[in-house]
Amino acid sequence: MLKNTVETYGWVSICIHWLMALGIFAMFALGVWMVTLDYYDAWYHRAPELHKSIGMLLLILLLFRFGWRLANKRPELIGRAWEKIVALATHRAHYLLMFAITLTGYFIPTAEGKGIEIFSWFAIPALFSFEKQQVNFIGQLHLVSAWALIGLAAIHTAASLKHHLVDRDATLPRMLGIPPNTNTTHKEKTS
Repeated sequence: MLKNTVETYGWVSICIHWLMALGIFAMFALGVWMVTLDYYDAWYHRAPELHKSIGMLLLILLLFRFGWRLANKRPELIGRAWEKIVALATHRAHYLLMFAITLTGYFIPTAEGKGIEIFSWFAIPALFSFEKQQVNFIGQLHLVSAWALIGLAAIHTAASLKHHLVDRDATLPRMLGIPPNTNTTHKEKTS
């Protein structure tokens, strides 16, 4: 099934979730690594180009993901009332941070009015220009948002493991595309 239901995520949502998770962690590692390179390193210019290209593809995927999310049902959250509130807040924070990272990642290299070349396939034009002080602020926002997203992703991962190993509910299996188990206990009705 491609679309979400009230019980489970569809394959489109599942694939986008894991593809973006992989992309975000890879981009974070690439970003941390590339700022350590010196001018004479062979990757000094290649790494930022790779980072920008993948980042813009993630922005496009994020826009699709957000549209898909708005056009689909969201499966009911599992857990106690407070867990559902925290889960919803975490999901919204993920979107906010992903948009902050990808948009600031777009603004930094386009600040001088030059577009971003995506793997020599196509270019995304520059729509805005910024002064150096503004670009420095945008760069700091990009960095802080990236670290915040990785921290939030760690908490998100720990929570999903808690749901799977302690609560033994369907939170993780349904994000892996595993059909619901009738023996799985759902604590969503308890407060």
